[in-house]
Amino acid sequence: MATPSDHHATVIDGKAIAQTIRSEIALEVATLSEKYSKVPGLAVVIVGCRKDSQSYVNMKRKACAEVGIKSFDINLPEDVPEVELIAKVDELNANPEVHGILVQLPLPKHINEEKILSQISLEKDVDGFHPLNIGKLAMKGRDPLFLPCTPKGCLELLSRSGISIKGKKAVVVGRSNIVGLPVSLLLLKADATVTVVHSRTQDPESYIREADIVIAAAGQPMMIKGSWIKPGAAVIDVGTNAVNDPSRKSGYRLVGDVDFQEACKVAGWITPVPGGVGPLTVAMLLQNTLEGAKRVIGQ
Repeated sequence: MATPSDHHATVIDGKAIAQTIRSEIALEVATLSEKYSKVPGLAVVIVGCRKDSQSYVNMKRKACAEVGIKSFDINLPEDVPEVELIAKVDELNANPEVHGILVQLPLPKHINEEKILSQISLEKDVDGFHPLNIGKLAMKGRDPLFLPCTPKGCLELLSRSGISIKGKKAVVVGRSNIVGLPVSLLLLKADATVTVVHSRTQDPESYIREADIVIAAAGQPMMIKGSWIKPGAAVIDVGTNAVNDPSRKSGYRLVGDVDFQEACKVAGWITPVPGGVGPLTVAMLLQNTLEGAKRVIGQ
């Protein structure tokens, strides 16, 4: 019998799963192009220059090109006035070649995030953050036009790895509007029993130890130790934290919210960082853009 030290979790290959999804999307985009001579269009608005945002946007740009989606990139300075950002969103709302609009979060402090997200046309809200989309996500028997990309990607990783959610104990670490909150709602819709652990939770370890499924989205490098993981649990690590690393050309490397090496010895499944959730977030964004385009093209 294998001793615990021999155990190694199945590493969920986000890149490979995303590649499969992108191939499926590319086929559909080609069909739209042949049939209607139109392709889906995605606009990404980025304000300022955060390292994690930049790497995500670069991945997205390459992915768009690969599947045949037209990419519109809007880079605005950190100090852009709010009114200017709103005008840019309105311009994209009115552009018939754009089927999806993504405003990269978080936005600088001087910009009202809620105001900007509400400004995006509901039919182009491929990030799924419009209050109406989130509201429908929170209600039984309602379906939002779009599901937020990262939460949708987390569930896609579980389902394509053969991990069932129904009746399982799921712990979400973090309660952000971008990941923690919507992924907890999605897990609830998938019939998991959901606990949300956050910065004010006392003894988070005690909750995480009980979890069959852990979604880590706290933004704290390697906060979750191997000893916190229930043997055989599925661990989806959403954390993308830049830590200084002088040996790298960039001067930093990305690590997750989970101590990967330790957790591998206990978990049943785990996603790496990078190469886990990130590629799925991009694939879901492409999928949402395709869905948005299909509602319009050919109507």
